Amino acid sequence: MAKLPRQDVFSPDEIACVHVMNRTVRRCFLMGDDPISGKNFDHRKLWMDQKLELHAANFGIDLLGQAILSNHFHLVLRSRPDVVATWKDQEVAKRWLRLCPQRKHADGSPKKPTRAEIKSITGDPEKLREIRSRLSDISWWMRLLCQYVAQRANRDTEETGKFWQDRFRAVRLLDASALLACVAYVDLNPIRAELAATLEESDFTSAQKRLEALLLQTVASKQATEPSPANANPSPDRSLAPVHNDEQAAEIGPCASQSGTRCSDKGFLNLTAAEYLQLLDWTARKVVAGKSGSTPVDAPPLLERVGLKTASWLALVSDFGRLFHNVAGQPQEIARTRSRCTQRRFRVREKVLQAFAAT
Repeated sequence: MAKLPRQDVFSPDEIACVHVMNRTVRRCFLMGDDPISGKNFDHRKLWMDQKLELHAANFGIDLLGQAILSNHFHLVLRSRPDVVATWKDQEVAKRWLRLCPQRKHADGSPKKPTRAEIKSITGDPEKLREIRSRLSDISWWMRLLCQYVAQRANRDTEETGKFWQDRFRAVRLLDASALLACVAYVDLNPIRAELAATLEESDFTSAQKRLEALLLQTVASKQATEPSPANANPSPDRSLAPVHNDEQAAEIGPCASQSGTRCSDKGFLNLTAAEYLQLLDWTARKVVAGKSGSTPVDAPPLLERVGLKTASWLALVSDFGRLFHNVAGQPQEIARTRSRCTQRRFRVREKVLQAFAAT
């Protein structure tokens, strides 16, 4: 299917949930154990993970899900121009200078912006307006991320040329069922690729980070009577948006995060983190060959909340990447959606109709 311009599917001036992914050139294992060269490049996954933390802390974009594998990666992002609108001009300049520093330390980390550097942005209204827009632009997030990894990898092996196969792929998620299925698809990538057997073994995924954070919270709750040390380790999921979005109890508005580690504190699913992880574990047992187990009693109600039947859910999560192009959602939602620029319809593929009709 022909690739549409990014601006025809999503824009930095609107809130949009988008699944993005990119592959290394010729699908070589340039971020893992390469059987051809005999070299191991797992350390590049750590580079990307650290860069994602920097992006999550400074962009006006929520990081909902991630999976970094040996020859590709997946992210689920939510643009937040409403949060960026709450930032003062100096805050916009400081964030941009942390993402694109004019001066760096010896280890490559950004130096603290000077007054002159900040003024060079805040004193130019047109430049300030452009940078404010970039901070909620998913294309700029991906541009800086992919460029950083490619350039550092080439320096790492003293090579030149392309690192990524093509421009990144992006699919807009239109409804709750598409968002839930996509985040699960991303989190289960290592298990489906037989690189891990369980969620806790799925390195560099948001599922692993959320599970570790949940375990730490459990331990902390048991030790609630003991004061927390000042140098306590930060939560593993600090850069991720929270899972639960309680529409009745949640704060109305942008909910900008005060932690400095992520864009906002607004959740994105009508599930708690524990319920989401439980659903992931149940799905992994059903989808991955050789894994045994039965459906937990509380799993079907979770699916019913977003209008999915069990068979539909399994079909979506096992083949999400091949079912959807440009936009993803229930068939009726895709049929109602029009491209932003040309207003043309998005085609509902036959496989999507079959997946949602599964019983």
